[in-house]
Amino acid sequence: MKLYNTLSQQFETFDPRAQTTRLYVCGVTPYDTTHLGHAATYCTFDILIRYLEYQGGKVIFTENVTDIDDDTIREAPKRGTNWRDLGNYWTAHFIRDMIALNVRPPDFYPRATDVIPEIIAFAKTLIEKGFAYESGGSVYFHVNAYAKFGQLSHIPRDQMLAIANERGNFPDDPKKRDPLDFVLWQAQAPGEPAWDSPWGPGRPGWHIECSAMNYKTFGPTIEIHGGGADLVFPHHECEIAQTVNFTGESYFAKIWMHAAMVGYKGEKMSKSLGNLVMVSELLKKYSPDHIRLYLAKHHYRAPWEFTYADLDFSVSQCTHLTQAAQTQGGDGPAMDYAYAREQFENALADDLDSPTAAAGLCAFGEALIEHADARRDVTAAQTWLRRAANVLGLRLDAFGPEARVRSGWEQHSLRFPSA
Repeated sequence: MKLYNTLSQQFETFDPRAQTTRLYVCGVTPYDTTHLGHAATYCTFDILIRYLEYQGGKVIFTENVTDIDDDTIREAPKRGTNWRDLGNYWTAHFIRDMIALNVRPPDFYPRATDVIPEIIAFAKTLIEKGFAYESGGSVYFHVNAYAKFGQLSHIPRDQMLAIANERGNFPDDPKKRDPLDFVLWQAQAPGEPAWDSPWGPGRPGWHIECSAMNYKTFGPTIEIHGGGADLVFPHHECEIAQTVNFTGESYFAKIWMHAAMVGYKGEKMSKSLGNLVMVSELLKKYSPDHIRLYLAKHHYRAPWEFTYADLDFSVSQCTHLTQAAQTQGGDGPAMDYAYAREQFENALADDLDSPTAAAGLCAFGEALIEHADARRDVTAAQTWLRRAANVLGLRLDAFGPEARVRSGWEQHSLRFPSA
């Protein structure tokens, strides 16, 4: 198959059978989850994993939880709780939504606070190599020490600071050498949680958390790194800078994949704007299949706008697909499905073109019903229909999520006890 690599800005050939695919996807900061933008990202990578497995590949998948962060520290007292309980509550909520949507669970589901020793080791090594410095109990990555900074985002250097400032950077920090330098270890502020370090009590910076979790799970390099498009800069740019200079490798991930943003009422769907369409609310009216098919009908790299009218159209399409899976044919000639399989596989092999794959599957479902009405044998065609629908995360006439989805996520949930 071919996948678009944000780093090279080119389509690159990827063979799922040539190696085990080590995939890391940045997870949620656990509060106010799960909105449809979250779901679009995680369902995208669910389809990727399912298609790689459909093609006979093996995938080892890690997704993280950013449980200690400026946002969780800030939000917890507003909600009358502490950062850990807030994180556990919303992570458990997120897991329930992922189960409901039949999203394959990660093999590893670390949280940032699981890797404090690794984060400290990262910072120490980067200081020793001249890429980071300690200042006032904090440690910063010195961007000017790494000439390739910007290789992922392709943002001109004079435009980086404004974007970084919109996404969590503090340019006026007097302890920095340069406003664009980013924190690896943050000295404890009054009332904040802290861990011991060589530089005094503090907590990790945002970007280094994913580098450390990735490294602890997979080692120095992986095949695919994914996340939302809003993470390209500064988060993923900073991950590369930290990781390659810590490991000494020439690359971190071979392919970087980013899911586009979802809009609602003319704005990007986001917590800060408060225009969230929550999955748990949608599930009160729509089935998981309705939502999964609706999401699959949007290409992962193309920004799109949520509307209830478009979602309602997916309801009727799911009804026809389920009817196609259940209809009784006859003993006439067997229905040919090779053309539909080829179209479906070619679409997903073309940079995960799920809209074309979904459209072809819906058209095949209509054709299958016609063949069944003509008393043709549709048994083999139905078997393939169910298999292809499963790649898109659809259950059709099956009840509830797959057993592996429920059991895998529930095992992870034991580590996030929620009152």
